[in-house]
Amino acid sequence: MSNRFELLAPGGDIDSIKAAIAAGADAVYCGLDKFNARHRADNLDFDALNGVIRVAHQHGCKIFLTLNIIILQSEFVQMWKLLNLLHNSDVDGVILQDIGLFGLVKQHFPQLDVHASTQSNTHNSGQIEFLNQLGASRVNLSRELSLKEIKPLASFGAERGVQMEVFVHGSYCIGFSGLCYMSSEHNGSSGNRGRCSQPCRDPYQTTAAGSDFPLNMKDNSAFSDMAELADAGVYSLKVEGRIKKSHYVYSVVDQWRKQIDNYCQDKPLAQSSDLLYTVFNRDFTAGFLHGDINHSMYSNNPRDNSAYHFAKQAQISTEAEFKQIKRALYDVKTDIINHVSDAIAPLDISKRPLTLSLSGQHGEPLTITLIRDRGQAAQVWTLQSSSALISADKRQLDIDTLLPIFKPLNDANHQLQPLQLLSLGEQLLLPFAELTAMREQLFTYLRDGKPLQPEVALPAAPQKQTRTETAKLAVLLNRAPSEALLQQPVELYYQLPEALDRQFDAMVELFTEQPRLLPWFPAILLGKHFDAAKRFLERVRPSRLVTNNSGIVKIAQSLGLKWVAGPQFNLTNSYAFEVLQQQFGCVGGFLSNELSRRQLYPIAAPKGMDLYYSIYHPQALMTSRMCFLQQTVGCHKPRFTEGCLRKCDKSASLVSFKNSSFVIDKQRGDHNVIYANDNFLNLDAINDLKQLTHGFIDLRQIETGTRVATDNAATVAQFLALLAQQDGAASTLQASISGSSNKQYQKGL
Repeated sequence: MSNRFELLAPGGDIDSIKAAIAAGADAVYCGLDKFNARHRADNLDFDALNGVIRVAHQHGCKIFLTLNIIILQSEFVQMWKLLNLLHNSDVDGVILQDIGLFGLVKQHFPQLDVHASTQSNTHNSGQIEFLNQLGASRVNLSRELSLKEIKPLASFGAERGVQMEVFVHGSYCIGFSGLCYMSSEHNGSSGNRGRCSQPCRDPYQTTAAGSDFPLNMKDNSAFSDMAELADAGVYSLKVEGRIKKSHYVYSVVDQWRKQIDNYCQDKPLAQSSDLLYTVFNRDFTAGFLHGDINHSMYSNNPRDNSAYHFAKQAQISTEAEFKQIKRALYDVKTDIINHVSDAIAPLDISKRPLTLSLSGQHGEPLTITLIRDRGQAAQVWTLQSSSALISADKRQLDIDTLLPIFKPLNDANHQLQPLQLLSLGEQLLLPFAELTAMREQLFTYLRDGKPLQPEVALPAAPQKQTRTETAKLAVLLNRAPSEALLQQPVELYYQLPEALDRQFDAMVELFTEQPRLLPWFPAILLGKHFDAAKRFLERVRPSRLVTNNSGIVKIAQSLGLKWVAGPQFNLTNSYAFEVLQQQFGCVGGFLSNELSRRQLYPIAAPKGMDLYYSIYHPQALMTSRMCFLQQTVGCHKPRFTEGCLRKCDKSASLVSFKNSSFVIDKQRGDHNVIYANDNFLNLDAINDLKQLTHGFIDLRQIETGTRVATDNAATVAQFLALLAQQDGAASTLQASISGSSNKQYQKGL
């Protein structure tokens, strides 16, 4: 059992970061104005980041920078400039999602401490191994995990030097993080790019179960679970809230700081969380952490619940009494805001003033006096040249000559004041190489003895390989194939269930009897079902497999199996493909279906690696451990259990107020999934993207609004004709498939 935690707080703007520091956070995670997963937060510029780091370190607090989005090929030049700045900063860690970025940081910026974002959706031991090989010293575990499920993962991580980070307070995402495309499909604002528009908080047409907000969950809070968190081996307790204001951050961090300190000092713990109800909340639940996934985790009110909580507590019965509650809360929040304003006022992140004085006469060494800050806080350094000042014929040491040399001291941390030259003689000169060396020594003083790291050049990305033969076709099924389909010259994949442990024998038998079938691993493989996946591969040893779960990668690699990174890896740049090939022996990968033609065009896989792209599939927008059926058609079971995962086979629909329809699909052995009403169909990609080696079609039996006039074997034959670029193939498919969409290929990210 550990009695030591890190309290990790959100910082969406400068005041919120200061509030977290003032309230006692051990660390703060925050983002810049680009490349982070909270685009709606105010965020920081690089100068402000350095000021924040300085103030945080003065108060014993760390700063972790979020770079936790998928990166487009065109963005790496800008990203690389930022990384070169970061490796000369004092940032305590970077939080990443993109696989290409993971690999490049590990290889070229090894001094940066790397943490895996919640967007990596880490929920099994194989994923921890995968991320650790990419350089992660810490992973944020999926919010859907229970403390019972977290404990063995924390132990597994500790044996490998990987810390576990868990969300303990703040908003829940109803879908598994990193696997949600609902906002992206809904209005082009991808959650994987920090632009989630939160369609899960939107009202929908009232469902048969009577819900107006069928996807809205209460907030997470494990405030009463200190002992259980310690027993599970969790190190970092993370508070969500980078779009929350400073008074919220201060209040929540302050309460958690006191609770953690009381626990670690064996003092009585707070039994009530009423103070947490005074700031924004949607009511609280710890259903996931308790392993009790139940209907009460939903809320039919996505707005602030504070007043309703205290009204219920006071058992009020009139509107006048409710208004009194709201007024009292307003006064409390005003007091908090004023208190926070006073608490953060002394935390100054402005650049530190630098005064540079140069003195000396002919025949004497040049003396440079550097003063940082003012008054009692001032630091003074003195430096003398090894050479004597000499007479100058033309160029001399004056403002015009010296300012360009010393201007780089005016960096993200310091504001250089006008040079002081009153004690420097006229018509004097010192070799410029020595002046430059003296400047570098001053940099070393300012950096507490740490030398400046040289700039690292961005490595070249893999070069595009234009295919010289007809692209191959890969097909996905979730039912046994017909004899006619088995005769088609395709890669034939079969999706394994997420509840694999319960169907293990049946799956081994199916793949033994159907040797042409290749396994397709889902993105979610929890606990014993991940263990079953390992046993399955050891028994079946397929010639090739596709996995959407990074935990399978290490198993395939250890068994010497050829594996392909599936579409849920969401690969958006050439570096990601290169990293997967070089570090994990990957033989192929899927291009992201979130990208437009323009964004896909420059992406290349390294030589010898296959490049797949899905040209037809039902659009899975969200996968959840919650039960959507409870909120839509109704279900008599109050909890979602292992039995529900294994046995339930139902569907439902969801309709927005803009009359957009969504399909809810719950199949035996799988979690709840929301699909777009129309399947994705892209008949242009094979001609547009000459680097593709494989087209892919998903023919699983999922009842969306799309209708296909032909059986699977005939549909496959039509797509084969398309890949062979036969005349009329595209027209035939358009006539055969009705109700489809190609929006993402047009708009992209």
